[in-house]
Amino acid sequence: MARPITRIVQSQVTENEKQNQAVESVLQSLAQNADGIQETIKLLQELHDSGILGALNAAVGAKEEIAKIVVGQMVRPPVTNIINHGLAAAGGLSELNPEVTQKLMSGVTKGLQKADEGLRAGQKVSIFDLMKALSDPDINRAIGFGINLLKGVGEGLKEKES
Repeated sequence: MARPITRIVQSQVTENEKQNQAVESVLQSLAQNADGIQETIKLLQELHDSGILGALNAAVGAKEEIAKIVVGQMVRPPVTNIINHGLAAAGGLSELNPEVTQKLMSGVTKGLQKADEGLRAGQKVSIFDLMKALSDPDINRAIGFGINLLKGVGEGLKEKES
């Protein structure tokens, strides 16, 4: 009968062996990804040659000072006003039907084209032309839209006063 195992010997990996294993692992990764590594080296060289790499290194080194400047600029009233306007505009646009917005923008584009054509032609508009224009269905539709738009803006302004 065999004697029972009473002692287990674990192999101790020395620091030198760990380093050799790490170097071998890196060499295997290099061999497997040679094309990508060569492209990365080319990119780094181009960044270095153009001075961008040095600027990036300097920016990383000065990150605390840059952060202070950015934060200082962001809390200025004009910047906070822009941010608040953008948020308010986004909130307003989120309440609109995208189809209506698209139709309105298409109408504005066509209107600007017609206005440019009229400017180039140098046409004078008489009172009679204005009266006649009111019977044009397109103009009547735009005037109705404008009147309703003004009514809605007025109602919205009244709500804000309360």
